[in-house]
Amino acid sequence: MSKKFALNVLGAASAGIALAAALMSAPAVAQQKFVTIGTGGVTGVYYAAGGAICRLVNKDRAKHGIRCSVESTGGSVFNVNTIKAGELDFGFTQSDVQFNAVKGAGQYKDAGAYGDLRAVFAVHPEPFTVVARKEANITRFEDFKGKRFNVGNPGSGTRSSMEEMLAGMGWKLGDFSLASELKADEHGPALCDGKIDGFYYAVGHPSANIQDPTTSCGAKLVSLTGPVIDKLVADKPYYAKVTIPAGLYPNNPQATNTYGVMATVVASSKTPAETVYQVTKALFDNFDEFKKLHPALANLNPQNMVKDGLSAPLHEGAARYYKEKGWIK
Repeated sequence: MSKKFALNVLGAASAGIALAAALMSAPAVAQQKFVTIGTGGVTGVYYAAGGAICRLVNKDRAKHGIRCSVESTGGSVFNVNTIKAGELDFGFTQSDVQFNAVKGAGQYKDAGAYGDLRAVFAVHPEPFTVVARKEANITRFEDFKGKRFNVGNPGSGTRSSMEEMLAGMGWKLGDFSLASELKADEHGPALCDGKIDGFYYAVGHPSANIQDPTTSCGAKLVSLTGPVIDKLVADKPYYAKVTIPAGLYPNNPQATNTYGVMATVVASSKTPAETVYQVTKALFDNFDEFKKLHPALANLNPQNMVKDGLSAPLHEGAARYYKEKGWIK
């Protein structure tokens, strides 16, 4: 509300007028729309990128009446399920989870296809990143057999991708001496404290989540390569090979070869078109500013963001903006 009332210096009559004025202006406040973006752990890129989007949306709040907030969540699968339940307006999800939700495959085989899921845009690539405790002497993923390994929390895209890779290798969770289910914010400290020997995480780079253990306890990045990975990339349209650059993290002078997915933002067909249009417009109208808000966003290209990793139909609100820009027909 724009008016401020100093009730302590007003008489009772003035207070009554003030109260009436406040009540009369209540409908204007009620018209403000609140939207929430589901992200991931607070040290991951989803949370930072979600915060960046909300910052740009909120900058023009006076024009469109939308107030945006982010929620730290369990990640990709959780976000899709919570959008489906009508409890989130937008959510970040890995491109493989988006594909499976649309097709009723993978972790959505039992629940069936989610027909109301809509793509809004893709964001950054997310290489699957394996990090090992320095003292564990790990040179390849197979060395983790019989070791203590964090497989990711249930409900995360990391966990579902991890399980798909293990299935391809013919491994089960029992092949680790401990398959811990720590959230992304917990696996770095656990590694440095010697509670686990390694973890697997899908994340955009550079990430504070990887920076911390490589700096604090000399943790090592481990490449994911070989026939199983080659087959996964060949068979699945949402995977691509990725290289994490040499020297990006302390104590890791070597390039790390792996594969990964795209981070994508999704909504429901029930999310109002005008809301999705305004959120999309806020990001792309302020694109240079968006790219500066996190290092993982620095090399984004709008033309790729409207198509890469998007299996669900485009939300009509996003499509309207892309047509205005001439990015799609």
